[in-house]
Amino acid sequence: MVTGRLLPLDLTQLPTMLFGGQSLRIEEYTDGDAYVIRVEVPGLDPDKDIRLSVFGDRLQIRVERTDERLDKAHSEFHYGVSTRTLQLPLDAQTDGITAGYATGILEIRVPLTGRAEPGREIPITVPGKAAPKKQ
Repeated sequence: MVTGRLLPLDLTQLPTMLFGGQSLRIEEYTDGDAYVIRVEVPGLDPDKDIRLSVFGDRLQIRVERTDERLDKAHSEFHYGVSTRTLQLPLDAQTDGITAGYATGILEIRVPLTGRAEPGREIPITVPGKAAPKKQ
């Protein structure tokens, strides 16, 4: 079974959407026991232009584009760095992440353990008031 995100909008991309600039187009979904991220990055050398890093429960994708085309009457260049940081699922197994690149698509697979830690409620204390009782 393949499921998608409820909210496809990534708020970290809001400045890029509002003020312009390069953006990384991604697709995220769960495929069995893996969380899959597909990134559209055509025309790049994955060894030189793409970097993936994991910081705790976040995956950072960094892409650097440098493209220059010259002919007798015209020159054009495209360059810049784009980054996208994604929150990984609670049951992500970050030491098993794999990535592959084919036909302009970077595919990242994150194994899922199926055992996410349950959330817990945090009590709020107010000075001069008794601590709330546990239920």
